[in-house]
Amino acid sequence: MSMPNIPNITPTVSLTRCETIDLLLSSIALEEIGLSHILNAEGEKLQAFLKNHDHCLQDYVKINHSVNQTLRTVVKSQMLLQFKLEDVADLDDCGCDEGKQKPKKPDCNNFHEQLRSKDRPAKHKGHDHHPKK
Repeated sequence: MSMPNIPNITPTVSLTRCETIDLLLSSIALEEIGLSHILNAEGEKLQAFLKNHDHCLQDYVKINHSVNQTLRTVVKSQMLLQFKLEDVADLDDCGCDEGKQKPKKPDCNNFHEQLRSKDRPAKHKGHDHHPKK
């Protein structure tokens, strides 16, 4: 058998920083939508199980364990997505010149200000990215 022939593909991707951040946010949103579908399916599964009254105690324990495991997995995914979202929000703080604020696109919201809690300090203390309230 011969070795597979892989074509020489050198794709060129040119995205701006804002476009990259938008793509990262879109990926987070799509993962959130996927998790919401999983939660909805678990709810429907539980409702269908409870409609039928022909169950013994062991059946209730099994369905409870199944739903609990799924919910634990979803919570773990939510935690990872929260970390990812915070990291993407912090991307706006990196790589700017000292003392200069980056110009904002008129149609973009400054999303990282909404995500950062008041007691969480900015990563770059020397920069004045966020106006004092």
